[in-house]
Amino acid sequence: MTSPNILLRPVEERDLELLLAWRNSERIRANMYTDHIITWEEHRSWFERLTRDKESFAFIFEAEGRPLGVVNLNHMDRANNRCHWGFYLGETDAPKGSGTQMAYLALRHVFEELKLHKVIGEALAFNSASIAYHEKLGFSREGQLVEHVFRDGSYLDVICFALLSRDWPRVKASLEKKCL
Repeated sequence: MTSPNILLRPVEERDLELLLAWRNSERIRANMYTDHIITWEEHRSWFERLTRDKESFAFIFEAEGRPLGVVNLNHMDRANNRCHWGFYLGETDAPKGSGTQMAYLALRHVFEELKLHKVIGEALAFNSASIAYHEKLGFSREGQLVEHVFRDGSYLDVICFALLSRDWPRVKASLEKKCL
């Protein structure tokens, strides 16, 4: 999956240390369902499960050969042609527009290569940046899961989003103007 100077490539063993550093940063952990410091053993187990799981994919987003972020596609449901996605830019100094480029490549993969009908996103209700990101990308709000995640002694709401394949041509054209 490539475009001019940007690409998504499968996560490899050589990426594990960088991914763990990103995931354990306070900036990333604060917006995840689980916010504990992930041990090397937990991280390694995740990678081993990922390599065996034919219904989950993790990609490194690179620009100019530099890893900047990660996209996960999981809960792949081939019977209903849908998946969930998760993402983050790990590098704090990623060039402006990197998040849009990363999303463009990931969504193009979902709709044009995997041929799925629907991609589902979720954000903790306090994560205004992720909510705005989904809306900017053309996702529709599908609902709110009330008190869905227990963290730090309290329950947190989750906002649910979706993008359908029928909306992809319009979204694709908009994203191409912004990032290519």
